[in-house]
Formats: sequence, structure tokens, C-alpha cells
Amino acid sequence: MQTKQLYKWGTFYALLTCGIATAPFYALGKGDSDKGLTPYFSSPVTKSATPNADGFIGRWLMLEPIDKPNRSNTVFTDSYLRETFNTEYFPGQFTIWPKAGQKVKVGKQTLKWHALDSNLFNVKLFRFATGLEKQYYGVLFWVVTAIDCEEDIPDVRMSVGSNSASMWWLNGEEAVILSGDRRMVMDDCMSKRLTLKKGRNIIRGAIINGPGMSDFCLRFINEEGKPVTNFTISNL
Repeated sequence: MQTKQLYKWGTFYALLTCGIATAPFYALGKGDSDKGLTPYFSSPVTKSATPNADGFIGRWLMLEPIDKPNRSNTVFTDSYLRETFNTEYFPGQFTIWPKAGQKVKVGKQTLKWHALDSNLFNVKLFRFATGLEKQYYGVLFWVVTAIDCEEDIPDVRMSVGSNSASMWWLNGEEAVILSGDRRMVMDDCMSKRLTLKKGRNIIRGAIINGPGMSDFCLRFINEEGKPVTNFTISNL
């Protein structure tokens, strides 16, 4: 199925309309299309980044969307999501640290990892897909990033919003799941109390959507409800 400007979904067609770019222009890395990425994403120019003032993490490694047809988002129950997200789509799905430009084979698809910084507090997966001229409805996104801490940071909560459903892991353990048909809302779901350990911590996420937009936002909140910002972020 070809998905560029006009996309057939069931009995209706969805026409992609472009929003007005308000973010500054940044040059992307070699091999990245700039058609729709530059208003929303920029290429990392430093070895590490920091969360924004509100604690949101914007630096990610993002895999091009996996074809996962769903005509409706109402099927995204906890059981469906756990079965779907625990399916192995490519080798090392939960263990490898991918590199920008690295390719994986998922069925008949050959997909590439991209190292990007979001220019907004949320990560616009729909714009990521359309900017690379990839399928943007009926898809599954995989993202990963690393945060480095100078000391243990105990009693924090992973706070996530996503459109639509998603699941998130910290250091290989499930942290939070967002099920059902939902729009992205800041701090929509929070994990139990977690400890960000001294050194490197790996965050992995899977976001699934049928029709509609796709995006997410993620940060850590302390016991006082304030954003945690005393760590650095890497996707290199």
C-alpha cells in the first residue's frame, strides 16, 4: 500500500495537510529527508543533551514505522498491547543499542534507525513518518534513548503521554502502559516509584496507532511532583 499524500483507510480517504512550521530550521544528518522533518526535528550536534526546563526528553533513536494495520484504536487493550509489544519484530529488539543509519529487517520491510532531537516538548511521530515519506497510519513505532546519572535518583516516576497506545521500559523492566484510544496529554500516566541508577539507564518505548496522529512526551517526576532534570541524554 502506497502512502504519500492520499491514504485509503477502510471506506474513507485521509488527506495529509501540512501545518505551519514555527520551529527554527536545522540541518539534518546525511541521508535524512528534509521535506517534513526540519520543522519538528534536528540532528544531534553534541554528544549529550539535557531535558528541557519542564523535564521532557527530546533526544531519541527512532525506527522507521513498522506496518501494523488496525482500522480502529479501540482494540488497544492491555492484553492486546502486551502480546503485540512482546512480539519480536527484529533481532535484539529489547537488548541492542542501535546506531543512526543502522537497518533492520521486519518481514518484507527494511527499516532504518534515526538519531533525532525533537524541537518541541513532544515527539511528533506522525511528522517523523510523513517527513520520511513512510506509512503513517496503521503503524508501530520503536524508540530508545539513554539517560546518564551522576548518582542514584530514587523515588521518581516515569510520566508519559501518547497518541495512541504505548508501553515503556526502563532498564529492561516494564514501567508504564497506556492502553485504549487516547490523545496525547502531558503526564497522562505515571509509573510506580522507580530509581534512576548511577550511570546509564536505557528507556525503550513502543507506540501503536491505527488512524489519526501519533506522538508522545516523556519525563520523570519526583516525589514533590517537580520535573527531574539532573541527568544527560544520549542517542549516539
